[in-house]
Amino acid sequence: MLTSEFEYTLPEESIAQIPAPRGESRLLRLDGEGRPSHHRVADLPALLRPGDLLVVNDTKVIPARLEARRRQSGGRMELLLVEKLSATEWTALAKPGKRARPGSGFDLDAKLGFQVLDKLHDGKVRVRFTEPIDPQLDRLGHVPLPPYIRRGDRPADRTDYQTVFATRPGAIAAPTAGLHFTEALLQEIGDAGIRLAAITLHVGIGTFKPVTATRVEDHRMDVERFEIPPETATAIAATRAGGGRIVAVGTTVVRTLESVATQDGRIEPTTGETNLYIRPGYRFRAVDLVLTNFHLPRSTLLMLVCAFAGRQQVLAAYREAINSGYRFYSYGDCMLAAKAGTTPASTG
Repeated sequence: MLTSEFEYTLPEESIAQIPAPRGESRLLRLDGEGRPSHHRVADLPALLRPGDLLVVNDTKVIPARLEARRRQSGGRMELLLVEKLSATEWTALAKPGKRARPGSGFDLDAKLGFQVLDKLHDGKVRVRFTEPIDPQLDRLGHVPLPPYIRRGDRPADRTDYQTVFATRPGAIAAPTAGLHFTEALLQEIGDAGIRLAAITLHVGIGTFKPVTATRVEDHRMDVERFEIPPETATAIAATRAGGGRIVAVGTTVVRTLESVATQDGRIEPTTGETNLYIRPGYRFRAVDLVLTNFHLPRSTLLMLVCAFAGRQQVLAAYREAINSGYRFYSYGDCMLAAKAGTTPASTG
């Protein structure tokens, strides 16, 4: 399959630069036969059914973007933390990369700095801080907004780019489908007989990684860490036994559950790493509906949604969303998609 089969044209003005008021985003519902209808995220309690289970990602975004100056020359460099290796060592992305020479030192402020130890694959570097950076991130770090948000971060992004159920620090990108929820909406969902459970997947740099291969099959996913707690595995089993549906809030939840699901869809509590790459042809075992934002062309996220709801149906829904003025990407609107081929009676 060619990567170009997941292309679409998006006007620049359709890319959301700031979020809508939380809980007020538009929602395009796509049923199992590919028919779209237009709603608001506030309609979720009515669009789902009593006995359904919403599974969310409770990862918390850390302020992982750091601004540094080279000690000798004063040249600026931006560092995006990727993975913690020890108390003081991290892998990171440096921009511009040519300044991140092994042995070079950089300052973050008058007391705290780091040294580049070596260059790794995929443009990453390994750095060592003069002291643990974690306690200083709230003071020195910036919100790691995606590159298509063409502005610097602002104080409001500290909350706007964080879900209401974020409790476990470790992500460098938000699980954006979760950004639509408010405490009030969660209460309404619970009152409608729809339960909530959480997994953790710390969203990594792969979120920003474009698919550059000509063939879809030649792309390789980065590894991300996840955890499925016992109470979530129990809730999924009880939902299945009671005839309810598993509603994944975001592609990160889909990938986590599908990474561990048995052939008959059972989920066991576990921790681990996944580089599961879901594309058309994949057989879903754990998820019945997906709530997700609108994704970039040629991205693995778009490929996952196309695998779930049908490539032609999803791309047609994207065209309708564009024509209807929906807002795209991280701070944009959302879609509630049913698995392709399911009947209308089973999707609403």
